[in-house]
Amino acid sequence: MDFEHLIYNVDNLVATITLNRTETLNALTPAMRKSFETALGLAENDDSVRVIVITGAGKGFCSGGDVKAMNEAKKSGKSSALEDRIDPIRDRIVLALQDSTKPIIAAVNGAAAGAGMNIALACDIRIASDTAKFGETFAKRGLHPDWGGTYFLPRIVGMAKACELIWSGRMIPANEALQLGIVSQLETPDALMATTLKMANSFAAGPPIAIRMAKRALYRSMDSTLREALEFETYAQTTCSDTQDAKEGIAAFVEKREPVFTGN
Repeated sequence: MDFEHLIYNVDNLVATITLNRTETLNALTPAMRKSFETALGLAENDDSVRVIVITGAGKGFCSGGDVKAMNEAKKSGKSSALEDRIDPIRDRIVLALQDSTKPIIAAVNGAAAGAGMNIALACDIRIASDTAKFGETFAKRGLHPDWGGTYFLPRIVGMAKACELIWSGRMIPANEALQLGIVSQLETPDALMATTLKMANSFAAGPPIAIRMAKRALYRSMDSTLREALEFETYAQTTCSDTQDAKEGIAAFVEKREPVFTGN
């Protein structure tokens, strides 16, 4: 399937979604958002995909909305209607990232600003180039954060730091993002994708049902009591114990070999 400003590739159980509008550091357009939503749906519903990687082509991850296009629309009067400014696809993409049953890793290869930063935050794990930069740049444009920024950022860095980053709109370097826990690790630009795919392949080799349920449990726990978390763990463990993958994992341990998980 051909996508506008996006490359979709599946290899070795990993789907890689590459935002591809390099002349604007992968700034988002309506067509690009539609392609992104479609690609996420394909990856989610493809049994040959166990892990999803999201990255950007060229020197940027995603610079957010296309500010030049916004400015032109305002000058022409085309952005006066609320429905023209608020695209429901945006929220559907964020929810698709969070609701995906598969691990999602962001390989942040360059600037992740505004919506670009929040797309990265919506992923489960972020690995960044040591030259990458992050910024909740909305305030510098007189805008309010969207794409889930006010939800994800305080949960990662704490409320006070989230307030600072959102109100200032400043870009932070990769090493500060690492210190704040926004990214899990840094790599050189040349090694970023190799490191990301190594992690993705390790997840893809794991038991899909157990990983899927663990992802659900982790996110449920953010809004659950300890008792509720324990109850879900019991349900998930009982479910996983009945799978062929559990039998394979136990047999492989006893036989001192690597397990081969089939997702059954």
